[in-house]
Amino acid sequence: MKKILRIALWTLAIFMMAAGSLVYYIQKQMGSLDALEERNSRFGGLPYYAEETDEFISPEPLPYFPEQTTGGNPGPMRFFKTSPNAPGFPLPKQLITKSDFSETPSGFAVWWLGHSSFILELDGKRILFDPVFENGGPLPFILRRFDVSPIKREELPGIDIVIITHDHYDHLEAATIKFLASQNMEFIVPLGVGARLEGWGIQKSNITELGWHDAKTLGSLQITALPGIHYTSRSFNDRNKTLWASFAIKGADKNLFVSGDTGYGGHLKDIGEKYGPFDLALVEIDGWNKGWPLTHLFPDQVIQLCQDIDVQLLFPIHWAVFDLALHPWDESIKMVADLAVVNDIELVTPIMGEKVIPGLSPTNNWWENPNK
Repeated sequence: MKKILRIALWTLAIFMMAAGSLVYYIQKQMGSLDALEERNSRFGGLPYYAEETDEFISPEPLPYFPEQTTGGNPGPMRFFKTSPNAPGFPLPKQLITKSDFSETPSGFAVWWLGHSSFILELDGKRILFDPVFENGGPLPFILRRFDVSPIKREELPGIDIVIITHDHYDHLEAATIKFLASQNMEFIVPLGVGARLEGWGIQKSNITELGWHDAKTLGSLQITALPGIHYTSRSFNDRNKTLWASFAIKGADKNLFVSGDTGYGGHLKDIGEKYGPFDLALVEIDGWNKGWPLTHLFPDQVIQLCQDIDVQLLFPIHWAVFDLALHPWDESIKMVADLAVVNDIELVTPIMGEKVIPGLSPTNNWWENPNK
């Protein structure tokens, strides 16, 4: 009996240590937030922040999900499983390393790294957006990628600016921020997200938090955070404790729009009137579901966005990496491509890892024969 008791106690001890380690790991992935009193003093008075609930407010209220998911298994357990909507083969990509980039950033170029991650070179600056190279959840087996990234974070070229649109796991990856912490670069994030970055080692002096319509000037670039219809959270009790944003990137000769995650609404026309016209829009096209109609853009709304902000060159992002909304991996791009043709919208659709100069580099509908 003593032997059995010893085994049971050791088993319990190991279990408790493992559980404690798991909780600690998840907490580190979530990141920290400011104290409520400090947050109210910082954000109080903003028309899109409610002091009584300590939450940022979407221009239009969003339904809670996944209870209202349609088109398949409505439960969150889908994020733990291999997606039935994933491609049955590796998607085409160009594997790249830091040697594929020039030492000095070029005038204008884009590398799409999959989902919402991309590198933009503009006016001598190299900007990294929403860098996520592994899975889209707090643990390695949650919301797994369809396939590997075309570049490893260790192979990133020299980066001048990192821009984060919001703190969802498929847009903000703790491991990548920790990796970048030892390098000297600017971080531009929506309000509240800076606390998470500081917890992962980024110096406060390197972080600029922007509210909607706030701008940061770096050389010839003016980077402006803009409204969106969305929400944020990294755990069960921090919904909307941080802000989300789209961005206008205005350079000497180019004016770009990056949608971040947003539902469709009147804010887009306002953005077009105040900050447009735009030369290029990098817009999320996937993640829509009839059960949450405002969380992401539906394909027809992607085209409507382009018309609202006055842009004819569309670079689809936020697709081909994760199954967020229970539809086939290529459904969104096929629908957007068909709608773009009839609405005179030109698509920029490189494979992952391919360098393009939008408007000059030819691209094609590679998803029609992706295994060739």
